[in-house]
Amino acid sequence: MPLPTDFADLEPYIDWDLATEPERYAKRLASTMPEMQQFYNAAFPRLEDAIAYCDKFDLDDLPDDARTLMHLMQSLVMVSFPVEVWKQPRVPDSGAAWAEITKEPVV
Repeated sequence: MPLPTDFADLEPYIDWDLATEPERYAKRLASTMPEMQQFYNAAFPRLEDAIAYCDKFDLDDLPDDARTLMHLMQSLVMVSFPVEVWKQPRVPDSGAAWAEITKEPVV
């Protein structure tokens, strides 16, 4: 899906356009720290602008480009702790712990 024109600089990270938490988590676990760092460095400075753009629309009636942008920002949240705190894709010392989201806010 294409991004809004003002966010074309995030096109190289379109593979982070994932609609569900399990998809985003799996992508995080399959990614290297340099890959996540690169995505984070590109997307984090755009976060406030992305929120402002998406806030122009009703959540249940997002245009496709805004939905893609929202998914990228949800993926940004998924990589923020590994990049900022843990310095690894997995939660440290979590063993076999597992959490599963039962409902997405919007897909």
